[in-house]
Amino acid sequence: MSVPFSADAVRATTHDIVTAHASLEGPLLPILHAVQEAFGFVPQDALPVIAQGLNLSRAEVHGVMSFYHDFRTEPAGRHVLKVCRAEACQAMGTNALADKLKRRLGIDWHGTTSDGAVTLEPVYCLGLCAQSPAAMLDGELFARLDDDGVDEMLGGIGK
Repeated sequence: MSVPFSADAVRATTHDIVTAHASLEGPLLPILHAVQEAFGFVPQDALPVIAQGLNLSRAEVHGVMSFYHDFRTEPAGRHVLKVCRAEACQAMGTNALADKLKRRLGIDWHGTTSDGAVTLEPVYCLGLCAQSPAAMLDGELFARLDDDGVDEMLGGIGK
């Protein structure tokens, strides 16, 4: 997927974000969230700017960013589908559900469909353990998902 922002634009915007957050205690996570909010993902060109602004190594910034699953390194699709992979959902069949979704969408975890419609992401608890398996599509929760529930959930996105 092509990156829709120039390197200069990424560096300038990231510099402004770092400057605005640098006085916070523990500013790295708020900065990464702000960068992702600004671009829809955390571009590679942002990492050296963040590292320099916080007096960290680029590896340290990358390590924190890659530890948290919510940070993306590429733009997401128009719709983001998060499937819970925590223990309760796994006990209730989320692995089979995820396999069906991957086959149906033709993508793997962190992938985006070729038309840019859907990005599939794992998440490790949506707080619906008693109603598992669960997923979240564009912020809307879906519980006790079965084949009919998946059809209903995906039917609303026009994939």
